[in-house]
Amino acid sequence: MRLSFPCLCLVTDRRQCGGRSFESVVADAVEGGVGIVQLREKDLPPSQLYALALRLKDAIAGRALLFVNDRVDVALACGADGVQLGEDALPLNAARAAARGGSLILSRSVHSIDGAIAAQAQGADLLTLGTIFPTGSHPGVETGGLELVKEVSAAASMPFLAIGGVKPDNAAALIVAGASGAAVISAIAASPYPRAAASALMRNMKAGWAARPQPESARQP
Repeated sequence: MRLSFPCLCLVTDRRQCGGRSFESVVADAVEGGVGIVQLREKDLPPSQLYALALRLKDAIAGRALLFVNDRVDVALACGADGVQLGEDALPLNAARAAARGGSLILSRSVHSIDGAIAAQAQGADLLTLGTIFPTGSHPGVETGGLELVKEVSAAASMPFLAIGGVKPDNAAALIVAGASGAAVISAIAASPYPRAAASALMRNMKAGWAARPQPESARQP
């Protein structure tokens, strides 16, 4: 399965599932249009993270890509599709070497134009740009707004997802501003109807995608 745009990424937080089955929330979100599930459960030791990744693979059933946050070793062990590297995580060349080349999609989290340009130069396949709008998961963090999205779109010739406070009512504007998609946590995980929440986000992102000219240089890993 290849990455396609506009892309909706669900960043996991099992504590936001409200007692529901973690796997069922993810499966419903994928059914609603999520294209990437990023396993980000930083409190889990590697053995438990690996076991959870295997359960998520079963829940996703090939309908979406599975990324593992930071852990190249766990991603390789479970047969994930990619790794989401934080700005202070392994350098991209080291992550590529650890993956022995391979087919892992390497995505880098960035927070500025300079960070985006550097990640592109270092060989990232995808970027995740934040924080765009105010969000409860990072209260008080400076936000870049649509202006940062536009600036990064103009400076970097590669796809990137916007993260931070993304909701259905601002999703289309993010895509029009130049993002290739969005990554969310609570907008889906905390919703009582994750499938409908994902569907609403995707519907508005597709509307934004249709409303903007498509860059010829867009690269899909």
